[in-house]
Amino acid sequence: MIVRLLLAGVFIFSGLSKMIDPVASGIQMDDYFISFGMGFMHPFSLTLGILMNIAEFTLGFMLLFRIRVNLTALGFLLFMVFFFFLTAWLAVAEHLEVNYGYNLKVVKDCGCFGQAIAMSNLETFLKNVALMVVTLIVFGKRKSIPDIRLTQLGQWLFACVGAGIALFIQIYCLRNLPIIDLTKWKIGKDMVELLVEKPAEKEMLFLYKNEEGIEKLLSMEEMETITETIPKFYEEYYFVDRIDSIITEAVKPEIVGFSMLDDQGRDFTSIYLSYDKETVYLLFMHDLDEVSKAALQSEKLTQLVAYCLENEIDIVGITNSSPEEIKDFMEKLNHTTVNGSNSNPDEIKVLVEKQINFPIYYNPIDPVKGPFIVRDAVRSNPGLIILKNGVVVEKRAWRNF
Repeated sequence: MIVRLLLAGVFIFSGLSKMIDPVASGIQMDDYFISFGMGFMHPFSLTLGILMNIAEFTLGFMLLFRIRVNLTALGFLLFMVFFFFLTAWLAVAEHLEVNYGYNLKVVKDCGCFGQAIAMSNLETFLKNVALMVVTLIVFGKRKSIPDIRLTQLGQWLFACVGAGIALFIQIYCLRNLPIIDLTKWKIGKDMVELLVEKPAEKEMLFLYKNEEGIEKLLSMEEMETITETIPKFYEEYYFVDRIDSIITEAVKPEIVGFSMLDDQGRDFTSIYLSYDKETVYLLFMHDLDEVSKAALQSEKLTQLVAYCLENEIDIVGITNSSPEEIKDFMEKLNHTTVNGSNSNPDEIKVLVEKQINFPIYYNPIDPVKGPFIVRDAVRSNPGLIILKNGVVVEKRAWRNF
């Protein structure tokens, strides 16, 4: 019984850790497709990720409550055999990449526990070795484990309850945001500290020397008061050199690769991610080609932008799309707003002007290697993050603007 409960618990936890963030499951699935040269499967990534989470959670649910044990044990065996060999290949491929220079584009994190627990491919494989042993024990003992005392129809209906729970949680998180936020941009995080490089702190020192060769090294503050102790200082000493003394070294940000570039290549990150900015609304649209059409036609987006403009609150868009794609998006936004509105022409004009009257900056990335900072910041496209003095105070999916 302990072995059965252990196996069921691992599958339920693994399913739950991914169900609370189904978008991340879709991203992980997409990473696998890219790694195996199956980029054409991108449109199906999210759906397949959701279905895999449902299958994993439901198997754990069925084993926990002893629903159709023979069939459930077979499902566990097939599931584990597939992932045993998959993770074995990933561990070998990563070893070949790291030690022998092969470029296999291997996925570095299997995502078996979502973002809750990060594991290397070798750790994942060793975990699956242990789970395979447990699975084989359950499979071998399956006939001695009695089914729950329900009719066959009752058992299937009970299994549907587990699948329904998994589906409901994921639909809720898709329409809103993850129940538990495991991203770097969670509420309360200081994004200035995480994303912005701290420059080296320098002190300017000025070297003076008199006719006798005596040198004095003075700071700016000391220069302002030096005549109080040496009244004829500037008559007796002459300037030699300025020396910049580094008090503290520059500190690299914890998350490297974030930028907010305009079409001229100028970076505005330090302007908007600053302790001096009281409030900034960041509208994340990681891929402009995949921004929800319903969001573009929503009055909520227009009202959000209008609110910021009327109250002189900074609102800026951030995307991984290129400047050319941003320009095309603006034109599409105009077209969508006009055709999706029942307002008269004058109202439409005002609507369009308000809706696009904010800058959109881009964060260039490698489509395979990332870093996928913009994509991973908020699980909604578009999604809103509000900063106050550089700290995240609110996150919203577009349906909840």
